[in-house]
Amino acid sequence: MGTVAEQFIEVLRQIGVERVYGVVGDSLNPVVDAIRRTGGIDWVHVRNEEAGAFAASAEAQVTGRLAVCAGSCGPGNTHLIQGLYDAHRSGAPVLALASHIPSPQIGTTFFQETHPGRLFADCSGFCEMISTAEQMPRVLRIAIQHAIGHNGVAVVVLPGDVADLPAASATGTHEFLTRRGTLRPPADQVEELAEALNGAEKVMLFCGAGVRHAHEEVMSLAARTLAPVGHALRGKEWIQYDNPYDVGMSGLLGYGACYEAMHEADLVVLVGTDFPYPDFLPGGNTVQIDHDPARLGRRTPLELAVHGDVGETLRAVLPKVTQKTDRRYLDRMLTKHLKALTNVVEAYTHDIEHHVPIHPEYVADLVDELADDDAVFTVDTGMCNVWAARYLSPNGRRRVIGSFSHGSMANALPHAIGAQFAAPGRQVVSMSGDGGLGMLLGELLTVRMHDLPVKIVVFNNSSLGMVKLEMLVDGLPDFGTDYTPVDYAAIAAAMGIPSVSVEHPSDVRKTLTAAFGTAGPYLVNVVTDPDALSIPPRITREQVKGFALAAGKVVLTGGVGRMINLARANLRNIPRP
Repeated sequence: MGTVAEQFIEVLRQIGVERVYGVVGDSLNPVVDAIRRTGGIDWVHVRNEEAGAFAASAEAQVTGRLAVCAGSCGPGNTHLIQGLYDAHRSGAPVLALASHIPSPQIGTTFFQETHPGRLFADCSGFCEMISTAEQMPRVLRIAIQHAIGHNGVAVVVLPGDVADLPAASATGTHEFLTRRGTLRPPADQVEELAEALNGAEKVMLFCGAGVRHAHEEVMSLAARTLAPVGHALRGKEWIQYDNPYDVGMSGLLGYGACYEAMHEADLVVLVGTDFPYPDFLPGGNTVQIDHDPARLGRRTPLELAVHGDVGETLRAVLPKVTQKTDRRYLDRMLTKHLKALTNVVEAYTHDIEHHVPIHPEYVADLVDELADDDAVFTVDTGMCNVWAARYLSPNGRRRVIGSFSHGSMANALPHAIGAQFAAPGRQVVSMSGDGGLGMLLGELLTVRMHDLPVKIVVFNNSSLGMVKLEMLVDGLPDFGTDYTPVDYAAIAAAMGIPSVSVEHPSDVRKTLTAAFGTAGPYLVNVVTDPDALSIPPRITREQVKGFALAAGKVVLTGGVGRMINLARANLRNIPRP
């Protein structure tokens, strides 16, 4: 029957796992050796277990199937944490194998001892230790079912000596539940939803990731109610395309007329979104539809909570909704949205061939234009999130993956690694900030080692731009956000990755075209304007005061030139309070 480690890998193969991301270590040796001797599954060596967890998260999001990462005892476990938080909060089915110190030493403050049950409690929905051979394969199968059933992280803790024990029973076979039923809302909630929609003159739909697979139903409801349709960041890839009712995005990274449409509406319908910023919501006249009852009403008071799958709910309510005929509200919002796009989103993408440093918006616009129609984009937290949100064009086939819920830096490159392993035939583009890339720089070696054809576009402004913006709106002069410029193209070249550094906007198009046309990995280091900052769609008077106060402090410390540069870079991008 083999060992517990061999049984562990056999169960992974039964569910279709093809790889495990991690860094080898002594407590993992029995498992790694079992992988070596098992066909159909590979060990993917990364430079940091954190990157392995990020990679597994992206693989699971691209495929919709279970992905696996592993960490050796002690530091190998703790390195997993950041990526597992990201996976769990992103709804990615990930199994983490946390190997442990020898079981007789547990509780003795042994070398590298941690308490995995406590360590992983907040970043997983399941965390249990296998301490005897008799617990296998049952506990592992329970963990897997938790991960795929709840779309989150499950952790199995396995001491190295237990992994090396003889299996106590045959593995056998098992059918995992991988296809879910759909949740139908109660009939009375459907009736109340129809009454609310029919009774409101101005309806607005605000969509999140829960509208995946329900694009047609949302469009039908928007047509029936003549409703503007806005979206949260995680809803962008599922609802913005083929959408004649689109009014953009709300939130700190938002743009367009979404905020105005939401606050002018008589009824706002939150559709499959757990949008976390209540200050951007109207605070009343709101209905929410979600399959998870825990999300209903936790961001804003509700007039009605509807518990059901988005597609099922909309299909049930549509026959009961009366066709509206007054388009004035919708047309006014669409007009405002067009004006906002013209004045803001396109402001940095035309007639800037001689602007140095390069506007990052221009780079993002060209990335969007030149990338494949089914490309997978991975996006670093910070300013790259902004440029992706405003310039990448979804079409129902592209994917955009980021640490949108956990907000971790350094996610883009390891996410790209997992996405590329998961989809070897698709183009994967990592939109990396220089701050994020520097944090897990060693993963360039992972790209080179496995010869992954990832295209890495570095938005290199030698600054933590989002943190700088946060300081300014708080009335603080930016401090600790800028650092010495680094040529990441030279670093990549030293690792054996083809690369080029771009400092003039006239070179961006041809460089990206060449990079995207290269068969293997490629890094483009674009030196971008550090003063190009994101401005939210709505600025409060307090934030304006913060900018003014920060400007005053900078001027008083001799930094007037920097404030002039900031104003010049962002003047066209600042809406009126």
